[in-house]
Amino acid sequence: MNAYIFPGQGAQFVGMGLDLYENHPVAQELFEDANEILGFSITDVMFEGTPEDLKQTKVTQPAIFLHSVILSKVLGDAFKPDMVAGHSLGEFSALVANGTLNFEDGLKLVSQRAMAMQKACELKPSTMAAVLGLEDNVVEGICAGIDGVVVPANYNCPGQLVISGDVDAVTVACDQLKEAGARRALMLPVGGAFHSPLMEPAREELASAIEATNFNNPLCPIYQNVPTTAVTSAEEIKQNLILQLTAPVKWTQSIQQMIKDGATSFVEVGPGKVLQGLVRKIDSSAETSLATV
Repeated sequence: MNAYIFPGQGAQFVGMGLDLYENHPVAQELFEDANEILGFSITDVMFEGTPEDLKQTKVTQPAIFLHSVILSKVLGDAFKPDMVAGHSLGEFSALVANGTLNFEDGLKLVSQRAMAMQKACELKPSTMAAVLGLEDNVVEGICAGIDGVVVPANYNCPGQLVISGDVDAVTVACDQLKEAGARRALMLPVGGAFHSPLMEPAREELASAIEATNFNNPLCPIYQNVPTTAVTSAEEIKQNLILQLTAPVKWTQSIQQMIKDGATSFVEVGPGKVLQGLVRKIDSSAETSLATV
């Protein structure tokens, strides 16, 4: 069975999507639609901006979404997913790809999500850190024993977890995780504590936007970050998307479940190839590839 997977924030690069724009009329049309929907020329930033311009949350998230979704549209009949999953932001790309959301609604929600997260980041100094070389339960135990907000945020693959919270608590956690034997516990250059309780203001803001948006029942199951199991009900998908901002991204568990449910190949759709690497670390026998046109 073919599983298609969609990346999240961090996969962006200057020039992303330009080949699609120049070579495929359907891509050009969708990119121009996106400029209109967003009210600014995101294609200018994507194709010829600086890395700094592209790093702004209000640009990064829609840019990655657009690259992934437009690539899936350009694939046409060759795009035949039996199941889909997306890493954090990538979940929105996956939901357009499997017919749950239409292009315009998906882009509007991603833009609103980016703005809401940006606002939440500005309320309190917060950050994230990558932890390598420890068992999940050790990281969970250490985080639970620290004063302040610090929680596991991304279960990327065995031995690679990201923690998230207020700056002081994450700093203390990094010291304790190194003492416990972590190979690395490294602060990440991010704007805030994504997938932690500090995103609650953004979750509330996004919840009303999601509730007001039409969701269809999907053409194939999506394995969402929160439950990690196959979801096919539009109503359940909505609720999981709302929970996602303050809950951890359980990528390891989602991929394991997809394999258990029959996934034999994983195709990454979008910029970069981070997810392919994670899938291979989760299961070295998994077949992975990049979507190309």
